[in-house]
Amino acid sequence: MVTPEEAERQHTLRTATARFDDLRLRDTLGADPLNRDEALELLALGEVIARKASYGRQITVRSARTAGASWTQIGAALGTTKQAAWESHLRWAADHDPDGTPLTGRE
Repeated sequence: MVTPEEAERQHTLRTATARFDDLRLRDTLGADPLNRDEALELLALGEVIARKASYGRQITVRSARTAGASWTQIGAALGTTKQAAWESHLRWAADHDPDGTPLTGRE
């Protein structure tokens, strides 16, 4: 069984998405049903994609701020309010080093 942690080490966002799409398409069409390991891999890949997208979003928010974007503009780009964008980024930043490395789970 593939865990999200294993899949995250094995895949970039692009390769995780490609594998996810292949498995999801097979699952949706039903002509070649997924076996248990593939179904669990599909779940793990979904989690990896969500994690990598979230990380990328926060790094991009930081880039937008560095480039001079206001929180109002960032909120609009994210389809939310400036307050929600700011609070979300603040929570993420509190759990990560300036380079984006998570503070939790380290020795």
